[in-house]
Amino acid sequence: MRLGEHTSKEIIGTKGDELNGKKIVLCMTGSVAAIKSPEIARELMRHGAEVYTVMTEMAQKIIHPYMMEWSTGNPVVTELTGETEHVTLGGEHPDRADLILVAPSTANTIGKAATAIDDTPVTTLLTTAIGAGIPILIAPAMHASMYRHPIVMENVEKLRSIGVEVLMPRFEEEKAKIPTTGEIVEAVISKLTELKDYEGVRVLVTAGPTREYLDGFRFITNPSSGKMGVAVAREALRRGGEVTLVYGPGSAKPPLGAKVVPIETTTEMLDAVVGELEGSRYDLAVFSAAAADFGPEKRDMVKTSSSLESWRIDLVSRPKIIDKVKKVTPGIFLVGFKAEFGVSDEELIKKAQARMESGGMDLIVANDVGRAKVGFGHDTNEAFIIAAESVVEHIHVTSKDEIARRLLTVVRNKMGK
Repeated sequence: MRLGEHTSKEIIGTKGDELNGKKIVLCMTGSVAAIKSPEIARELMRHGAEVYTVMTEMAQKIIHPYMMEWSTGNPVVTELTGETEHVTLGGEHPDRADLILVAPSTANTIGKAATAIDDTPVTTLLTTAIGAGIPILIAPAMHASMYRHPIVMENVEKLRSIGVEVLMPRFEEEKAKIPTTGEIVEAVISKLTELKDYEGVRVLVTAGPTREYLDGFRFITNPSSGKMGVAVAREALRRGGEVTLVYGPGSAKPPLGAKVVPIETTTEMLDAVVGELEGSRYDLAVFSAAAADFGPEKRDMVKTSSSLESWRIDLVSRPKIIDKVKKVTPGIFLVGFKAEFGVSDEELIKKAQARMESGGMDLIVANDVGRAKVGFGHDTNEAFIIAAESVVEHIHVTSKDEIARRLLTVVRNKMGK
């Protein structure tokens, strides 16, 4: 029996109006981080949102539904009934949510969401919402070893590839902890007030490693996963850009909506880039690929015998792909990446500026892959965004998705609207 407007709603809009009129569904799963969910709900409300809660059975064993009803001032969904709550909140329905937030999310729920398994109110809602195109944010919380499980990481990438935003957990005390309440609220506001500042902008991105074959099947390469370039491609798409991704054999899954041109060798990447630039108009090129700088002088199309005691290989330099870009498309805005190992900030910036000048770039992103938790294969990075005149921004260790977001904001400001 509802006696009138719930007193908890008195806090709506007391901190800001960014989420005024927005209906957010907060999904809770069986992580102990569910103790943070009431705080998250209340903070979203303070910024103007109406919050509704959906809970799994395990979440209810950590936080009682009454707590969430008090926190939000709205009834809580603990099971699906003949009211088809998952369709009302997450389907093609006039009362559907503006955004679905899963906070916290267990590895179990991430796996089920990635494979469309619908055996809880939360996972059924997620499947429905993904199909309806409702924005979704997931805030994982679990032991760090669980998060790092290859299949969990694969499921995270699978969700990202279909447009679900999975926030980076905080790695502390061997835990992959839920992001702070402030970080989650900021992500929700950002998601619901997204810019479409790349509409009409054609973007060419390179990502991943290349391979240089030594014989019939052996090759040299580097540990690049392609995650940084894929994050840039995904962010450009999210902001309305038309994206082509020239992609080496990386492990990150390319985003849906991008034109993907797969390549293996540096020469193939060069040919693909030149072909795209000559065949179509591009406004922006972001070259994050870790293309091999050297390859064998010749490749023998045989298997080199493993009985040899030594094998001498002469390596010769491969073409610098980025150096060709302005020669083909002089007016394009060109962003390069520069990786160094074990250098000071000053040396890193100096080397990046020299490379930017020699390659005719408009911006360069520099990072030291010798530092902890950054560079090849990691989900996080630290970077300097550098223009000809100065360091535009020093981005401390954060997710590659966040670096992509901030980089494209700098680029758009430099390009002009």
